[in-house]
Amino acid sequence: MPSQSQASDPRRHTKRCFVTVGATASFGSLISFVLDESFLSALQKFEYTHLRIQYGKDSRSIFENFLLNHPPGTAGRHGIQIDGFDFNQAGLEQEMRLTKEDASGMIISHAGSGSILEALRLGVPLVVVPNPTLKDNHQEELAQELQRQGYVVASHYKDISAAIGQAESLRERMSAWPPSRDEKQKDRPTLASVIADEMGFLD
Repeated sequence: MPSQSQASDPRRHTKRCFVTVGATASFGSLISFVLDESFLSALQKFEYTHLRIQYGKDSRSIFENFLLNHPPGTAGRHGIQIDGFDFNQAGLEQEMRLTKEDASGMIISHAGSGSILEALRLGVPLVVVPNPTLKDNHQEELAQELQRQGYVVASHYKDISAAIGQAESLRERMSAWPPSRDEKQKDRPTLASVIADEMGFLD
């Protein structure tokens, strides 16, 4: 028998959160935190209905153990429909575009410059989470600079639940984009120049 949530009005809005960690580096800590009850509760608070996770390298067991211990309809899911995959060789554009359906959702991404650019093109709030296990600090530098310029929310993976509310605030500011530039702001770096300066390449 379908649960009450499954049997609800099929016209109920959808609001999607898509999480991507990329293909090259493990980021199990982020996957664990986006499957934590505090994160799912925050999604529910802001009326999200779907969570789709690209869990990448070495995190399949984290994701599958969560599904095993939290079947659909159980309280631990907080009413969120959850699914995921390791990686899509065809790219993530379609996954990201789904976040624009109905009530505009958000994207949570590792701080790879290619993923950031692809997400920002869609005009939905983007939370950038640097991977602290990487040897260099380019991801942290890039995330902080993009946040300083007002393009994204930068978050540590441990603070990802709080970042949902920050993403909603960013959504409100985005409605006024592109920001006007007065005389003092005319030399403000463009998004492309920020990424070029911080990274020097796209990944």
